[in-house]
Amino acid sequence: MQPDSNAVRAFLLGLQESICTALESEDGAGRFEGDTWERAEGGGGRTRVLSGGSAFEKAGVAFSHVVGSALPPSASARRPDIAGKPWSALGVSLVIHPRNPYVPTSHANVRFFSAGAEGAPQAWWFGGGWDLTPFYGFEEDAVAWHRSARDAVAPFGPRLHGRFKKACDDYFFLKHRGEPRGIGGLFFDDFDELGFESSFALTRSVGNAFIGAYRPIVARRKAKPYGEREREHQLRRRGRYVEFNLLQDRGTLFGIQSGGRTESILMSLPPLVRWDYGADPRPGSPEAALLDVFLKPRDWLGDSV
Repeated sequence: MQPDSNAVRAFLLGLQESICTALESEDGAGRFEGDTWERAEGGGGRTRVLSGGSAFEKAGVAFSHVVGSALPPSASARRPDIAGKPWSALGVSLVIHPRNPYVPTSHANVRFFSAGAEGAPQAWWFGGGWDLTPFYGFEEDAVAWHRSARDAVAPFGPRLHGRFKKACDDYFFLKHRGEPRGIGGLFFDDFDELGFESSFALTRSVGNAFIGAYRPIVARRKAKPYGEREREHQLRRRGRYVEFNLLQDRGTLFGIQSGGRTESILMSLPPLVRWDYGADPRPGSPEAALLDVFLKPRDWLGDSV
C-alpha cells in the first residue's frame, strides 16, 4: 500500500492542537501564540510557543511539512540508496521547559519521511518518541513515565518497548560528557516494518500517549516549593540540554542542513540557562544524586504491571 501523506498531515495538525490545548489547561495562565511560515524550496509549517506561563517557562510545539530536491547528509547517511533523491518530511516536535525545577523537561516528536518520485516513493519511514529530563529524581514519576511508554507500543508487538527504550537510552546520551540526558522513554526511526497502516497506527499511538504520560507528572510537582539552589541546578542542567541539541541531535542537524526555518528549529532551546565553570554538585546532595544514581539506565518497570 502506498503511504497516505494527507492522512499523516491531518493527524499531525490535530496532534499539535490537542497538545497545545492540554498544556494551556495545565498551565492555567499561559497561552500559545503561533505563526505560519513558508519554505522557499517547498512546504512550510506552523510554530506555536507559550512563554512565561505559570507552570511552563517555555513550551514550543511545532508542525512542519517540507519538501526538497535532494536529501541532506543527516537523513541519508544510513540510507545511501536514497541520497540525492527528492524528499518530503512531515512532523510535530515539541519541547517543554517547566518553571519549577522539580518538574522535568520533556521532549517529543513524531515524523514521516518519504523519498523518491511523488506518488511512488522509493522509501518511506516513520520515527519519533518521547523522553524525560528530570532535574531531581522521583521514582514514582519515572515508573509512571515508562509504564505509559510500554502501554503505547504494546499493541504492536511484545518486543518493541524494550527495543525502543534501549534506542532512547543510546540516542539521548551526551558523548562528550559521558552521561545520559535524562531517563529516556521511547525512540524509533526508519520504521516501516509493519507496513504503512500499522506503522502509522503505532506512530499515532505514541503521539497521542504523550500528554497522558507527562501531564500527571507536571500536576504532582509544579507547586512544590523550591529556592535559589534548586533554580541554579536547573539552569546548569539545561546547559546539557542545549549541548545535546546543538551538537548531536539529528533533527536539529536535518533542519539546518535542509535550509529549514532557524527560529523554529531552535525553538527547543530554553529561555534561560547557565554554564558555571567547575560547578560540580556537592557529594551526597540531591543534585549529585541525579547523575550518580537516578540517571543510570535501568529497567524502571521490572515486574510491575
